[in-house]
Amino acid sequence: MSILPGIFYNAILVSAVTAWFIAQLLKVAVNLSLLRKLDFQLLFSSGGFPSSHSATVSALALGIGKYYGWESPIFAVSAVYGMVVLYDAAGVRRAAGKQAEVLNQLVERLSQGSDLAQERLKELIGHTPFEVFGGVLVGIIVGLLL
Repeated sequence: MSILPGIFYNAILVSAVTAWFIAQLLKVAVNLSLLRKLDFQLLFSSGGFPSSHSATVSALALGIGKYYGWESPIFAVSAVYGMVVLYDAAGVRRAAGKQAEVLNQLVERLSQGSDLAQERLKELIGHTPFEVFGGVLVGIIVGLLL
């Protein structure tokens, strides 16, 4: 069996990628319902509800646990990996986004009346705990269905 077709038969990989894709589609749907704005750039963005990182690692760990067993070493690795990603999404990356917001405000104030041109830093890179929880739910649902 060649590599490419074999990838599509990997149920765990398909589940994780599907969870990511559904989470990204949900970002567009949530934005449309709340802001009445259709923004397809959200398909490739980080941040927002639900967290696609959380959905991906949740579906991955669930698939590995179902396939290899909950006591397997590979499930342990995937669970710890998932916890690190969840912590990073709601902690480190969220803090970096808040810092970017403050820096953007400072640069904006300092540059008023001058020719200082500075590209704005990306502010929406992390997640609230609610957004992470939403991603975990998406990952669990997809992982159970696939």
